[in-house]
Amino acid sequence: MAGRDQEGLAAALTARFVDAPKVVPDHAGLLAMAQRGSCRSFDDRPVPDALIDVLCAVALASPTKSDLQQRDIILLRAPEVRADVGALVAGQAWVADAPLIAIFCGNNRRQRLLHGWRGVPFANDHLDAFFNATADAAIALGAFVTAAEAVGLGCCPISAVRNEAAALSTLLALPNHVFPLAGLAIGYPAAPPQIAPRLPLSVTCHVDRYQEDGLKQAVQAYDPTRVYAGQRLTETFGESAAYGWSEDKVRQYSVPERADFGAYVRARGFKLD
Repeated sequence: MAGRDQEGLAAALTARFVDAPKVVPDHAGLLAMAQRGSCRSFDDRPVPDALIDVLCAVALASPTKSDLQQRDIILLRAPEVRADVGALVAGQAWVADAPLIAIFCGNNRRQRLLHGWRGVPFANDHLDAFFNATADAAIALGAFVTAAEAVGLGCCPISAVRNEAAALSTLLALPNHVFPLAGLAIGYPAAPPQIAPRLPLSVTCHVDRYQEDGLKQAVQAYDPTRVYAGQRLTETFGESAAYGWSEDKVRQYSVPERADFGAYVRARGFKLD
């Protein structure tokens, strides 16, 4: 007889994937991860500082490239700072109302300081320096979200902080070679998160080689499973009777977004060759 966690995990994965695994373990931790959803509405309970400190420690215990530890977390506990960040994130008024915001940063500065302190040239001043720090910050962000949701918190990453990366860097006093990857809104959810269907595993999980067999047909079948509260850019594209995931994403990226981010990264001292 299947356990409650096993049944829940099977149901959650079936809600996510049309080709969900048929055999799943009885595991509460996996169930929580499978049921997760982004949270943009929080109740007014404060999140204990001590709990956030533990979550930061757990997140920074996650893997890091070559033990370089090129990621930092900036906790925005002051309401006025959160309000300033919210003002930089156009069209997302809920951000400033989050009980806590954390900014996850890539940090290649410490590595360069080590070279200066020891009098050894930094021989990797090229794209990989930026890429490694980005990956380190992304791993920590994912680990924090998983840990926070495991203790009953809700989270939502905020990539839009990069829309005003230079202004955010000034606000947070980020030095050269330190840059924001994403913000993260954190708090106790006002309502249970919704499970969003994902692309079929046959599209995104490959064996032995990359393949795109049947991709268009799979996307067409997936589109109707996604329901959006509104349609993007109706002044340009009009209203669609069959508005789904692919049309939403195409409309989103039909207009320039963060076209100046490369210039910002170079201005922070990175070479992208």
